[in-house]
Amino acid sequence: METVLIAGGTGLVGQALTNQLLSQGVHVILLTRSISSAKKKFSEHPLLEYAVWDPAKKSIDQTLFSRVQHIVNLAGAGVADKRWSDARKKEISESRIQAGELIAAQLLNHSHTVKTYIGASAIGWYGPDPSNHRAGFIETDPAYTDFLGTTCEKWEASAASLHHIGIRCVTFRIGIVLTPKGGALREFLKPLNFGIATILGTGKQVVSWIHLQDLVSLFTFAIYHPPVKGIYNAVAPQPVSNHELIRTLAWARGRFFFPLRVPAFVLKVVMGEMSIEVLKSTTVSAEKISQEGFQFRYPSIREALSSFF
Repeated sequence: METVLIAGGTGLVGQALTNQLLSQGVHVILLTRSISSAKKKFSEHPLLEYAVWDPAKKSIDQTLFSRVQHIVNLAGAGVADKRWSDARKKEISESRIQAGELIAAQLLNHSHTVKTYIGASAIGWYGPDPSNHRAGFIETDPAYTDFLGTTCEKWEASAASLHHIGIRCVTFRIGIVLTPKGGALREFLKPLNFGIATILGTGKQVVSWIHLQDLVSLFTFAIYHPPVKGIYNAVAPQPVSNHELIRTLAWARGRFFFPLRVPAFVLKVVMGEMSIEVLKSTTVSAEKISQEGFQFRYPSIREALSSFF
């Protein structure tokens, strides 16, 4: 039986991926800074175990890597969980870079059985759509020079050396993950429950999104398909405007709604620097992963949102 080591497994994506792998009979080891906290997120399962690590202190059990064949690194502080103070931005960046560097150092300097390393990144790598942008950003486009762009660049570089020692490396630049259990969708649902559909800014900005189940399937697809290697955009093939997303969400909920536009200046006051990401239009292509043979279960926003209600 093969074993998958997951770092950052207690987040929304990590929980869904862990449960999916366990349902497939895969042995999973979760890296966590607190086993007691992690156990609250999962039911007991004979194929699930926990191991303690602390990337900031460079602390980890190096013997783990002689027991696993695949690593999925999802570790990192939530980008949208708090306002972006200087301290928070440092935490967002360092939590990702330190995790990648610690795992890479162990694999580079000790014996192991690891065949595959799959790292998370984000479409924050890309900047706003240029005026002549039509098909969407592709994986060879350079990193943007803002906070998220430079963070993603360092994040991806943290474990990039692993391919030199024969480990198959895959990086997913993840779009806005849609699930009613948390993230952006839960925030959009709050005012909609009162009959108000909040349109952010002009509402014309493009949102490159992905259904949580499709994202989980992307990770399992990468684990078990050796030809998959390198960088891939993890987004649905049909991005939508903010206005279309909210309108379709109201349709899926079967609710009458009153559209309320939240001006850009209000978002800037409330959210600070993070409002740049909310108002930014970023069209990202899913063509590369589709060419690898991956089939999206939820390619359109209507299919995705209707699956939740």
